[in-house]
Formats: sequence, structure tokens, C-alpha cells
Amino acid sequence: MATDPQKRLTIPEYLAFERQSELRHEYLDGEVFAMTGASRAHNLIAGNIFGELWSQLKKRPCEAYKEGMRVRTPAGLFTYPDVAVVCGEPRFDDVEFDTLLNPTLIVEVLSPSTEAYDRGTKAKQYGSIPTLKEYVLVAQSRILVEQWTRNGEDGDWQRSELIRPEDALELRSIRCQLLLSGVYERVFG
Repeated sequence: MATDPQKRLTIPEYLAFERQSELRHEYLDGEVFAMTGASRAHNLIAGNIFGELWSQLKKRPCEAYKEGMRVRTPAGLFTYPDVAVVCGEPRFDDVEFDTLLNPTLIVEVLSPSTEAYDRGTKAKQYGSIPTLKEYVLVAQSRILVEQWTRNGEDGDWQRSELIRPEDALELRSIRCQLLLSGVYERVFG
């Protein structure tokens, strides 16, 4: 969609437009941004993560969502993370049940065109979600997983990094573990 820079949409206008659109769009401060397609590596990594999390969470009170589940931040960003997990009762923006308000974990697979946004504006917006405990950034051009974990006592975020295929990503907020060799299966090698 080509958005007229002078035309700003309200949230209800955006949601009405988005629910009719065949393409997905993010929304922030009245502006609408079309989402572009993803590379093979991006799709494989996101699929590997979702599949493993879905399998580990099957018998627990958590739900894993692929990139089709919209998330709303308190400051008004509407976005589609590559993977989102909610533990406990999911809360939604309205009766359409298509805009999640209380994710526990968000995973973004980094793309060259969106990496700065995912690390900057989007990370700040995600950090404003009170229920979010972990934010994971996954590189697609090399083995690199960056994990941001919210400290329960003071709410500060702590960063850790994994770079070897034999490393295991411990997702304490949802009690899951991902081996990087599985995250990157069929991407390298």
C-alpha cells in the first residue's frame, strides 16, 4: 500500500483496513507500513523456532503463534512478530481475537532491511509490554542469537548472546530450550 504521508489513520481505521487487506501492515503513530516478503533463510529459521516451541508447549497452558498473530504494544504499535508465545490466559484487543496484548516471549528473525528497526523502535515498543519477559533476535546471515531477558526485580533487561550450533537457548519465561543447531537447521551446512 502506498500511504499518503499527510493521511494518518486512526487505530479503528487501521484495523478495518488491515482486516480487509490481503497483505499485512504494521501501524505506529497513525502511519501504516506494508510488510515485505521474507527470504528462504528467514522462513526456515522462523518455522524451526515455531515448530520446536509448539511441540514443547503442547501440554502446557501456553500458546505459540506464527507471524500471522498481530501484537499491540501499550504505546500503540501494531506488529506481527515472527513468533510470539503467551503463557496463561491470552488477552486480545477486541472480539476479533487477532491482536494479542500480553505476549510472554517475542522472537524476531533479523533481515537486513529491518534489523535497525527491530533493535531500536520495535525493541523499545516491545519493552513497554508489561507481560513480556524475553525478546529474542535471531540473525539469518550467520549463527547468532541475542536474548534479552527482563529482570524480575527491577524490570531492567539483560542481554546474552549465543553463537555456536551446540549452544542451547534457555527460554526461562516459558520453560523451553532451543538448540541453535535446530534453529538453523537447513540454513547452513
